[in-house]
Amino acid sequence: MPQNKIQFQLGMPLSELIERFGTEAQCETSLERARWPSGFRCPECGESAHSTFLADGRKYWQCVRCRAQTTVRSGTLFHASKLPLTKWFQAIYLVTQNKSNISALSLKRYLGVCYRTAWRVKHKLLEAMAERESRRLLTGVVLGDDAYLGGVHAGKPGRGSENKVPFMAAVELNDEGHPQHVRFDPIADLKGPTMASWARTALHEAVHLVTDGWASFPAAGAVVAKHGAIIVSPRKSSDLEVFEWVNTFISNLKTAIRGTYHHFDFEKYAARYLAEAQYRVNRRFELRSLVDRLLLTCARTEPCSESWLRLGAVRAS
Repeated sequence: MPQNKIQFQLGMPLSELIERFGTEAQCETSLERARWPSGFRCPECGESAHSTFLADGRKYWQCVRCRAQTTVRSGTLFHASKLPLTKWFQAIYLVTQNKSNISALSLKRYLGVCYRTAWRVKHKLLEAMAERESRRLLTGVVLGDDAYLGGVHAGKPGRGSENKVPFMAAVELNDEGHPQHVRFDPIADLKGPTMASWARTALHEAVHLVTDGWASFPAAGAVVAKHGAIIVSPRKSSDLEVFEWVNTFISNLKTAIRGTYHHFDFEKYAARYLAEAQYRVNRRFELRSLVDRLLLTCARTEPCSESWLRLGAVRAS
């Protein structure tokens, strides 16, 4: 059997991480380039003319127009963090280059920080991924199906279970029927208005949506150009070849979560963990560049406090 090109692609070697981001100065330079690729722009007024100075060992940029002062971290995901950028870059490396997911507990051990710090770093990176992916609209032919996270064995199984958190999984196919991009979106329920709202957020209006025959899916189909419903009862959608890709991605997502996280509050944090999976799947052909890509995303993500992170909310970008 030939090797899977995605699984066996070359990522960023650890030696390259050390060579490029081994010192705080190197990390600051990389963050500066990610934040201001064409040179400094004042975050307050957009002016490019500036002066720089050092205070308490930290470099500041001062705008000549509005006199606002800023550091390379100010206004980014790294804002007000006491953690060295070298630790942040190591975390970005571990989150992006790991074959599946990495837990906050594992980050704690790799980074040599306390669990609370590791949790905060992990969730800030997940928030950056979530905000970046929130703008994605699937196009063309899209396969959609509902699925569930969490829960215990007691209670009603499947749709309507009081023990699980529902989400929608959607896979965009190209002309050859191969998967291109995915969306994993937590939803409140499987009612028609919820399905319509999801479709407006996740799908381009010209999409041809294909689902099973669940009664609420036509509400999503009404939002897009075309909808095809395939009746699967008494079988499961996973038994049909047409739903192979969407069910493969659902299965891979659940396997990665079960294999990495002993427990998390699915109802509160599902959006971020689903966004992590979505971010990774949609960049599965670009493993080597993921450190730089996530750094760029972090540089463009606004600060978020730990108290806000623990609310479980996700900002729309």
